[in-house]
Formats: sequence, C-alpha cells, structure tokens
Amino acid sequence: MNFQIHALPPEVLERVRASRVDVSGTPIEQVTAEGGEPLRCCLRNARPGEALLLFGYEPPIGKSPYREVGAVFAHAVSCGGRQASGEYPADWRKKRQVLRAYDRRGWIRDAVVHQGTNAEAEIARLLQDPEAVQLHSRNVAYGCFMFVVTRS
Repeated sequence: MNFQIHALPPEVLERVRASRVDVSGTPIEQVTAEGGEPLRCCLRNARPGEALLLFGYEPPIGKSPYREVGAVFAHAVSCGGRQASGEYPADWRKKRQVLRAYDRRGWIRDAVVHQGTNAEAEIARLLQDPEAVQLHSRNVAYGCFMFVVTRS
C-alpha cells in the first residue's frame, strides 16, 4: 500500500506566524526548545535552543463530532518544512503512537496503538479499509496530533 505522510500545511504555518493567533483566536506562545519537542512543520524532534511556536491546531477532518483542537509545536520561522513522502519520521521510530483512520464524514473508522517499529504495516492495514480517507498519528501520552497520512 502506497501512502504519503504530511506535515502541517505551509499555509497554516504562514498564517499562524503572521497573525500570531491560532485556529481558536488564542495568541500563540513563543518558546525556546528544551529538546525533544515534536515539530509538526518538519516532523522531527526539536534541538535544545531552537525558537518554537506552541499553538492550537485543528486537524483536517471536516465538520464532525470527532473534531479536536490540540497544542502543536513548530519552528518560529520557516524551516522549509517537509515534503509529503512515504517515509515514517525517523525521530519518531520506536515511539508509541496512535493511528486513527477517518472516513469522508470525519468519523473514526478504526484506531491502533503502534510501537513505531511497525508503523508502515499498521498504516497499510488501516488504509485497506476503502472507507478510510486519511489517518492521523497522535502522541500516546499527550494525545496531540502529529501528522496526516493519505493514500498516494
């Protein structure tokens, strides 16, 4: 099964950086990385001392009872992001994550916790459901959104 992993869209990051408010109208927070913060702009862990933004993000599932807004980290200035690819983020290997499959209505079809070592197999399994149009990866401990997966 071919799939693409997507970081936060550049237009979302540009809007947040320019407006200094998140999707809810809440002012963003500028923070200095301690190291290890998961960056949704380039899908890697932050290095100590990097300038980051912390803001609320609503993953793209449409008008659904499953809509959520959660905190995410991104670089304070453009880092060039990450192009969509079928490569699982290297910094998040061996890190437990939740994968949720959503249908066209934005309803959850299935979900699984994986260990990071078998992520591609779990992604392929969830995308075998013809009703699943996208997957969201989420952090197990904090529940926050990590990235979107679509079929390629």
